[in-house]
Order: sequence, then structure tokens, then C-alpha cells
Amino acid sequence: MAEAPGDPLLLDAMLGKLATYLRLCGYDAAYALDRDAEGDEDMLALAHTEGRRVVTRDRQLAQRAPDAVLLTEREVTDQLRELAAAGFSLSVTDEPQYCGTCNAPLERVDRTEPTPEYAPDPTETSVWRCRDCGQHFWKGSHWDSVVETVDSL
Repeated sequence: MAEAPGDPLLLDAMLGKLATYLRLCGYDAAYALDRDAEGDEDMLALAHTEGRRVVTRDRQLAQRAPDAVLLTEREVTDQLRELAAAGFSLSVTDEPQYCGTCNAPLERVDRTEPTPEYAPDPTETSVWRCRDCGQHFWKGSHWDSVVETVDSL
């Protein structure tokens, strides 16, 4: 089954870095540790309740979760290759949609709004803010690094 951004995912505790990459590719990628769902039963319940597809490195969990994706690799680039081979669409979106920290939706910061000291001036650079945790994001060196990694797949 091909997977497209917009289809919600739940990544196990071993896949935190992968969650960040998937979010920049437009996926609603919940991370088990952020959702207090470290144990298998909690993950299965959360996946069922929210209609999420489980992505895991745990063979036993994958066997119990409907349509789960079992990854075998440890490095995020290799995990991304596994997902691409499994039919996942992987390309960084033009505008971020999900918070890299908590996975909540992002909203663009108006050019007239102030931003925290760590964020660029929105009159000079596009800036987005998480609707839940308030974290600010922009296309900087981290964005470029993720784009380079995904494009190299």
C-alpha cells in the first residue's frame, strides 16, 4: 500500500529522528514518547483510536498492529530508504505543516508579528509557529540538511 502525506502515522520510541524527517515531508507523524505511549499496548490503543499506521523497529509490535511498517535499519537515512522502498512518498514540502517538536499543525507568522530572539524577522524570512507548543520554524540550515538527505534517496 502506497503511503502519502496526510495519512497519519505513529512512530515507536526508537524512531524519534525519523519522525522529524517525516513531518518535514508533510506527514502527520506522531512519536510514541511524545504521546506517553511507550509500551506496545499503549501504542496499539493510540494507533487504533486515532487511525494511525504504526511504524516500528519492533517485530512483535509490527505483527500485532494492522498494516504496520517494520523497519530494520538504525540510521535515519537508511530508514528513509526503507520507507521509500515500501511506497512512501518522500519529498520535503514547500511549507512546513507539522511541528518538528510536537507534531501539531503550524501556522505562518504574519510579517507584522514579533518573533522570539532565536527566530528570524518575519519581514525578511518566512516563519511558522506551532499552534500548540509555540515553537517557531523557518527554512534554515536544518531545513537544507533534511532536503539534501531526502533528495539523495
